[in-house]
Amino acid sequence: MDTQLFNPARHRPDLRAQWGLEPDDPAVIYVGRLAAEKNLDLAVEAFRAMQARQPKARFILVGDGPAAAELSAQHPDLILAGVHIGEELAGYYASGDIFLFPSTSDTFGNVVLEAMASGLAVVSYDYAAGRQHLRHGESGMLARFDDAEQFMELATELVAEPDTWRRLGTQARAEAETVDWRCEHDRLEALFLEYAQAK
Repeated sequence: MDTQLFNPARHRPDLRAQWGLEPDDPAVIYVGRLAAEKNLDLAVEAFRAMQARQPKARFILVGDGPAAAELSAQHPDLILAGVHIGEELAGYYASGDIFLFPSTSDTFGNVVLEAMASGLAVVSYDYAAGRQHLRHGESGMLARFDDAEQFMELATELVAEPDTWRRLGTQARAEAETVDWRCEHDRLEALFLEYAQAK
């Protein structure tokens, strides 16, 4: 993973047209496993609040998992894009505007860095990857850990402010460019090794 692959330049107007979006309509993105432990209920609830504020918003979920069928049945207007990798995945990120990361269990949060590198405004908890890489109000929006109400409030305020989400996305990209990806990889590898040795 690097900032060449995950890059705002991979923006795809054709994808946005498939999603039913005009150029200035907000695309809200989630990338990851579609499973209960990812706090998907909050992601959907936050999106519904955003949609009430900005009816033209669309929610695109990239990934698959045990919650996919139920999500599709209960929320047929959501766009379940399935699994994508490489340049295709990078195109999905770069075609979005706001990235929701509601997880309270992911410690590394690689998708946060990918979203930042792609120039998205990230809404996350002030925890793990969000806390490490985002500055509230400058390069992202950080809710108090496990405060679902504040998470939704921040997301809802953001979707109504295109200038703000664009500014945050630009700064997030700049922050991502300062991350030494090799060091991040080495750190993750060390964590895995430490975990394996403790077993």
